[in-house]
This record gives sequence, C-alpha cells and structure tokens, in this order.
Amino acid sequence: MKVASVQAGGLDQLRIEERDDPEVGSGELLVKVRASSLNFHDFAVVSGLIPGQPGRIPMSDGAGEVVAIGSGVTEFAVGDAVVSVFFPAWERGTPDLNKLIGVPGDHVDGFAAEFVAAPASGFTKAPSNYSMEESATLPCAALTAWRALFTEAQVKPGDWVLTQGTGGVSIFALQFAKAAGCRVIATSSSEEKLAKLKALGADHLINYKETPDWGVKARELTGGVGVDEVVEIGGAGTLGQSITACRISGHISLIGVLAGFAGEVPTAQLFSQNITLKGITVGSRQEQQDMILAIEANNILPVISDKFPMAEIRAAFELQAAQKHFGKIVLTV
Repeated sequence: MKVASVQAGGLDQLRIEERDDPEVGSGELLVKVRASSLNFHDFAVVSGLIPGQPGRIPMSDGAGEVVAIGSGVTEFAVGDAVVSVFFPAWERGTPDLNKLIGVPGDHVDGFAAEFVAAPASGFTKAPSNYSMEESATLPCAALTAWRALFTEAQVKPGDWVLTQGTGGVSIFALQFAKAAGCRVIATSSSEEKLAKLKALGADHLINYKETPDWGVKARELTGGVGVDEVVEIGGAGTLGQSITACRISGHISLIGVLAGFAGEVPTAQLFSQNITLKGITVGSRQEQQDMILAIEANNILPVISDKFPMAEIRAAFELQAAQKHFGKIVLTV
C-alpha cells in the first residue's frame, strides 16, 4: 500500500512510499482509508514542532470503509463507513493521562495510508449524510468545537458566542452555535472571509485589523454585557481581547496558540470578572457519537476549502501554512 511518512522535521522530509498492507488483529478493524484532513496538530508533527519517530505515518483524522473485522468486534460490520477518534483511549468522561495517549499520526501511525488496522475503539460510525471527505473533517476540529460549546461552556439558545478566524474549529463552532440557537460574533482580518462567515449565519462581524480593540467592540454588540463563550484559537496574542469581550462569569475555551505560545495575561481582569478559562484538547469517543447525532439531526455540512490527493500532501500543508484557506483542507486517499 502507499503511505506518506515523516522522516524528520520539515515539509521537505515528507515522502510517499510503499509498505506492506496491515493485517487485522483481535479487537481491531481493517479500514480502507478514503480521506483525511489537515489540523494544526498534523502540521506540528510534519514540520518538527512535535518531535516524532522517523518514518511515522502522519494525519490524526481518517474516514473510510471497514473491509475486515477482528475477533471480538461486535459494534461494526464489513462495509460500514467509519471515522477515526482522535483519542482512542478516551471513551467518555473527563480526560486523564491514560486517556490522552495513542493519538494517530503522533503517538502511533496515522491515516496518510491506503489501509489502517487499529482497535475498534478508535472509530465511530460516520454521519449517514456525509461523504468520506466530509467525515474526515470531524475527529479533531469539529469535536474540539463541540466539546468547547456544549460540554464545557454549556451554551444555550440566546447565548452570545465569539469565534476567531476561519479555520476548521472556528467554522464548526459557528455552525454548531447557530444550530443551538446562539448569537455569534465572528472575527477575521479579511473582508472576503467575513462575508463568507456572514453567509454561514454569523450575526455580527469584526475585522480585527481595522478594529484592534475588538474585545471592546464585541462587548458593545452585546449591549455592554459581554459574550457568554469565546472560542479562543489565538492564545496569548488574543487572550486579553477575549477577556475584555467576556461577560461576568463568562467562559473562554482555550484551543489554539496561533497568535503566540506565551505572553502577558490580564489576570486582574480575568479574576475580577469571574471568567472561567478552560483548556480544550478535542474530546471523547462518546462526545463524538453525540456530535454525529446532532450533525445528522440538523444536516450540518462541513466547509471544505481545498482537496489534495495524498501524493500532494506537501502542497496541502504549504497551503495550510500560508493561511489562505477557508475551512478544512482535505486529503483524498
């Protein structure tokens, strides 16, 4: 079978090579992979920001068809469309160290391969209304947005949600929040992208280049009260504005570090407003199953920016690094 592999840090070290087809073991599924999608975590692996074993097959997200089943597996059947789980050991509940191991493409080989044999616990059924490419967008980005909004922030109809930018997590957060009856303020530095966010249902738009104090503007848009939830993907570089945007006893889901790994935080403002700041790392298998039920019930479709064949995986990551995409970048396998 053909696979992509990372020999060392750097996009120029990505290779397409031939390896033996895997064999299904007890408790496992053999899946013919049809698609994967790019996340910042995958970029960190292939670029060397996250050191890995030479020869590692990258990509945490995968969607495909079950072609063989190992002994003891009863949840799936040959022919089922399945989607991977980011944390295969995290079945439900809150995370701990043992639940956060075994990440495909990082701790173990991932889904940049024509076939994958892995424990059945590492998969769920795919949404019945999705193509393989659409299903491949879910395991990391969509589930991160889902857990942020519904498990941690517990948003409800009428709440104000602020999203940042136009990456996969932010767009899924916008779609999920609108499906739940929330009001959404979306930010971007591109008028073209802001128009697309408006078309997806955003109630208010802020160009953060034209309005550097966008936290103040967001608070004004809520009548001076502040937002209930911020889906924070910038990190240290944007956290101060997110705190300003929040209402008293509001919630910030810290998901990314695109605007800085470390920096000053207005701690006095954080505690004086009684804001909850919660780090989010994807979610559990049960949460993924709950999310898929909601996707099917509301017919929520992912936004796919670009598609690349696996042979062009380097070009896909170069596009991601340039930040010119809107939504998810997908690899077809």
